[in-house]
Amino acid sequence: MPGELDKPAPHTINSAMDLHARFPSLFDLKAKAKRRLPHFVWEYLDSGTGVEAARARNRAALDRIGFAPSILHGPQEPNLTCRLFGQEFALPFGIAPVGMSGLIWPDAEGHLARSAAREGLPFCLSTVASQNPEDLAPHLGSGAWFQLYPPKDPDIRHDMLHRIKAAGFTTLVLTVDVPVASRRERQVRSGLTQPPKMTPRILSHVALRPNWAMGQARKGMPRMRTLDKYIRGEHANLPPTAHVGYLLRTAPDWTYVEWLRDHWDGPLVIKGVMQPDHARRLESMGADGIWVSNHGGRQFDGAPATIDALPAVRAATTLPVIFDSGIEGGLDILRALASGADFVMLGRAFHYALAALGPKGIPHLVDILRQDMISNLGQMGVEDLRALPAPIRLD
Repeated sequence: MPGELDKPAPHTINSAMDLHARFPSLFDLKAKAKRRLPHFVWEYLDSGTGVEAARARNRAALDRIGFAPSILHGPQEPNLTCRLFGQEFALPFGIAPVGMSGLIWPDAEGHLARSAAREGLPFCLSTVASQNPEDLAPHLGSGAWFQLYPPKDPDIRHDMLHRIKAAGFTTLVLTVDVPVASRRERQVRSGLTQPPKMTPRILSHVALRPNWAMGQARKGMPRMRTLDKYIRGEHANLPPTAHVGYLLRTAPDWTYVEWLRDHWDGPLVIKGVMQPDHARRLESMGADGIWVSNHGGRQFDGAPATIDALPAVRAATTLPVIFDSGIEGGLDILRALASGADFVMLGRAFHYALAALGPKGIPHLVDILRQDMISNLGQMGVEDLRALPAPIRLD
């Protein structure tokens, strides 16, 4: 019959239903991930910095945003597609960069890149990932982004941009909110160093998580492979939460953005923008997108909630605005879109899913977020993301 091949197999349907019964939300995946990961890995993934007040502000501020419910609007078929940088994406969210993803799950970047390509979502690889651009080239979809921690050596910059482009990455994301290493006290307390060292304390954590240990043994302990080419063995005198990347990168200034704009011929996004004046200046310099983020509360504990900074940044620029920090469900994605974002990225969430269920956790999380968005749009009587109503304050 026509279209018969498009129908999912019965076992696929039953498997998805079973996952939704057992893990209906990100919180369930997060709880499962914590049970599967060694303590030091969990602390690396889940922690913020300081007393984690910025993380708490992200959550509290999102919870203060609500919408008026709608009634008597009849059946609906919400459209979740959106356009960004000339591309149409199936959903208004993607996979944000997380450094050393391979520490959380073997071949994490590969699993994430392949799933993003299948789902029609953007995937952003970190400079300090455990796989390099060349590793991922065969697995990239059309939404391949690369997050750059800015190298200070011009020769390394040129070479890295060439490698990124040759591997198939089309969008460059410059992170500007990490001028120095943050303290991330929970990570320090866990015994984690960069690179990870197999101390007796760390080995005791590993022994309690044999599945994680066997996976890492097969793949090998992760390292920042993109940087292998440039490291000269100068690893001394780094704080425990810093890493070899700090030997190569600098705290960028405005001239650095100008240099990148002159040398990168694709979309250029600036990540870590929290002030409207900065957004205006970046637009005037030729940036193609503004990424509003407080680094998920991992960098500066005095930062305001990202969702609180979003409306003013949105009002200051005509560029596409991307949002992250604190997103834990489909309703949060709608809150960000209604507050001025054009697109939303999630980092920790996809790694919770991967740690909880392995590769099948990624499409399951995508479906959780999709179904949650559809459910909440139905409550609002909205069929198109561009017709979201103005949010209301719940405090």
